[in-house]
Amino acid sequence: MQSQSISIKKLFNYFKIAVTGKEQEFTSGSIRKAVFMLSIPMILEMLMESIFALVDIMFVSKVSVNAVATIGLTESVITLVYALAIGLSMAATAIVARRVGEKDLKSASNAAVQVIFLGVFISILVSVIGILYPKEILALMGGEPDLIAEGYGYTRVLLGGNVTIMLLFLINAIFRGAGDASVAMWTLILSNGLNIILDPMFIFGFGPIPALGVEGAAIATTIGRGTAVVFQLIILFFGYSKIKIAIKDLVLQIGVMLNLIKVSLGGIGQFLIGTSSWVFLMRIMSEFGSEVLAGYTIAIRVMMFTLMPAWGMSNAAATLVGQNLGANKPERAEQSVWKTSKYCAGFMGLVSIVYLIFAPQIIVLFNDTQTVVKYGSLCLRVLASGYIFYGYGMVIINAFNGAGDTKTPTYINFVCFWLLQLPFAYFMALTLNFGPSGVFWAITFAEVLIAIIAIIWFKKGTWKNVKV
Repeated sequence: MQSQSISIKKLFNYFKIAVTGKEQEFTSGSIRKAVFMLSIPMILEMLMESIFALVDIMFVSKVSVNAVATIGLTESVITLVYALAIGLSMAATAIVARRVGEKDLKSASNAAVQVIFLGVFISILVSVIGILYPKEILALMGGEPDLIAEGYGYTRVLLGGNVTIMLLFLINAIFRGAGDASVAMWTLILSNGLNIILDPMFIFGFGPIPALGVEGAAIATTIGRGTAVVFQLIILFFGYSKIKIAIKDLVLQIGVMLNLIKVSLGGIGQFLIGTSSWVFLMRIMSEFGSEVLAGYTIAIRVMMFTLMPAWGMSNAAATLVGQNLGANKPERAEQSVWKTSKYCAGFMGLVSIVYLIFAPQIIVLFNDTQTVVKYGSLCLRVLASGYIFYGYGMVIINAFNGAGDTKTPTYINFVCFWLLQLPFAYFMALTLNFGPSGVFWAITFAEVLIAIIAIIWFKKGTWKNVKV
């Protein structure tokens, strides 16, 4: 009993160190401790990000089914922005982590500046399209006329303000690469807290603020994320992180930027393949009406809530791989990945049991329409059947990215998503008339295959020789 009390106290102390960011050394000592110290703040960070999505759905579901479906269609398009942001963030994490492992903090800071420049440029282009053509975007995604009339304001605000999404991703990736995972976590806590407060105020009205419906959710989210970005920039410029930026550093460095673009191209391609496949899946789902689409949207949001801890662990693995390769310790990098993937798969296995048993009860918390609950719970159960594979796949894919080998996951995604998942989903759902369940099984099939291929390729060890 006493030894158990000591171990719990030790775990609690580790937790405190992890969330306060006092642990900075991850290239020596216990690998298990390093995984824990990085994973805890990254898991909490990812949970905060997923709460954004759940809070929006929870409030918007009280507006209308069309409002929920609008979020689903818009989020499918905004995932293309996420693809660019995540692709760039993978390059940022890989390069910053490698430079930190080499003890070259000046070069790490130079890379951070170029990442921010790229992010701002891309987001401006997306904003112009989102502000000018929100109705056309929803129509292209299969939105019905009444849905477009009610929801185009949400699409305009979210795409117009996408710079907040872009910079939030990129600057947190810089912090993660440096091992400052707790800074990224506190940034998301700030933005999420504001979103929870502002969401009902802008959706349903509060004092002088009119009730803006689904558009209000986009305004609240953009304000929350924008405030967090300001907080991130203050930390970078005033030196509360390992990475420090001064005004004199704000110059284009072509060599650094080209290296960043080179590494990020694989990451961007990788996620464009993955997220564009989600767009096509959403387009197939729109064939079955707004209620089925709403059920699918809610299920995906709920699923993302539990995928985020897995993303947190996979991000920890990426940082450990990058820093340990920079410190010339490839075997320690590999051991870190296998340990992290085992923990991640165990967590996902537990979550899958909850989804398989309580799927209808979970969906009804957001919407009690019979069709919405039926297809939302079916989606959760089918996807949960492959959750253990998801755990392994997410960690190992991100380990490649942490090493700077963004090409291998790109090839894997191309084969599994475009050549297999999309044709299989269309064939099952529409040609063989399996309906929405055909799409759900196609998603699970692709994710399981990704995990199997990633494990086989990772064991080859070619990622250890990548230079960034």
